[in-house]
Amino acid sequence: MNPALDVNAVRTQFPALALSDAGNARVYFDNPAGTQVPQMVIDRMVDVLKFKNANLGGYFKTTRDASAVVEDAHQAMADFYNAASPDEIVFGQNMTSLTLHFSRCLAKTFKPGDEIVLSRMDHDANVAPWLLLAQDCGLRVRWMDFDPETCEFPEDALNKVLTEKTRLLAMGMASNCTGTVHDVAAFAGQAKKAGALVYLDAVQYAPHLAIDVQALGADVVVSSAYKWFGPHQGILWARKDLLQETFAYKVRAVSDSEINHKFETGTQSHEGMAGCHAAVDYLAQFGTGEIRSARIKSAWTRLAAYEQPLTQHLINGLQTFKSLTIRGVTSANAAHKRVPTVSFTVENVNPDGLAKRLAADNIFVWSGHNYALEPIKRMGLENKGGVLRVGLAHYNTAAEVDALLSSLHSALK
Repeated sequence: MNPALDVNAVRTQFPALALSDAGNARVYFDNPAGTQVPQMVIDRMVDVLKFKNANLGGYFKTTRDASAVVEDAHQAMADFYNAASPDEIVFGQNMTSLTLHFSRCLAKTFKPGDEIVLSRMDHDANVAPWLLLAQDCGLRVRWMDFDPETCEFPEDALNKVLTEKTRLLAMGMASNCTGTVHDVAAFAGQAKKAGALVYLDAVQYAPHLAIDVQALGADVVVSSAYKWFGPHQGILWARKDLLQETFAYKVRAVSDSEINHKFETGTQSHEGMAGCHAAVDYLAQFGTGEIRSARIKSAWTRLAAYEQPLTQHLINGLQTFKSLTIRGVTSANAAHKRVPTVSFTVENVNPDGLAKRLAADNIFVWSGHNYALEPIKRMGLENKGGVLRVGLAHYNTAAEVDALLSSLHSALK
């Protein structure tokens, strides 16, 4: 069994966590939009820029070293996702860019009149690309709806909209707005029975829980490393046979036989890939097991055991405020149904104003729609300033949560 997490030891690995402004320590609760990075990620990226900075395919030292960086990064991400092969890994700038690109590559598999199912709970990065595709290809869009009171999908949410014409299900594994974790394995199973491709956004899930693409039953899973302690990179996993058969928009010099690399347009960020590799190794240090994929899975169990009570501490504190509504799962018995992203509204109080007041105390949070256009609209918050969003990570502390609650008390007096 893994020992309890020593958060003070964790924090020493992150240079940003030691920073202060005018004597006030920084409190990073902006994690759903991007986490801080450990020193080992910084060091690995600097190493590439200093000693391995070259393009691929040559015979000299730096190009051979750069090729090794790329190969190792693909293997690291295969371990992160528990993929069958590094050939199933595609790097890109971020999840949004990868989804825009890959959706266009898939376009040739659709015909007018086909249907796609999108989620009312999703970040716009897994909505807008498909809406654009539907517009260009003459597809019908059907919506998988959630309960705005519970912020969860009913069990029959997908079956209500599946038809014999459904060709794609695109949904998130966890909401960047409500923090809800969805039963994507069950929904993927339903979609596959209908003959549809399943495209999963793991951006908010990946910083908190283990991903096993071999068990999910999906066709594509994509996340962004800067949400899980790495650099600004996106990483897409897809079934090898899907990558092989899917048309790729690429330059002529790249062969179709290069499977995953045919989707990695142009020269990629080798330093970014090295940073992703380092972020995977950072996470693996918290787990046990003989192979890295096992250590990563074990690490997420250990990190979740720290995050879940910390999240409940935040929820319990927020529930003491009158006229404050948490938009998501609040029960301690349902901790497994959410990630530590907690959004809330206060009656007759603009979320932007609260965010500014907290920022004055050096507490970093986000407000507004946070690109979750559909859930904000579905909850009736589109014209009310959206939500105030507090996002925890395993390097945050109970003292920081208490500081936020204290600042919030002062702001709402």
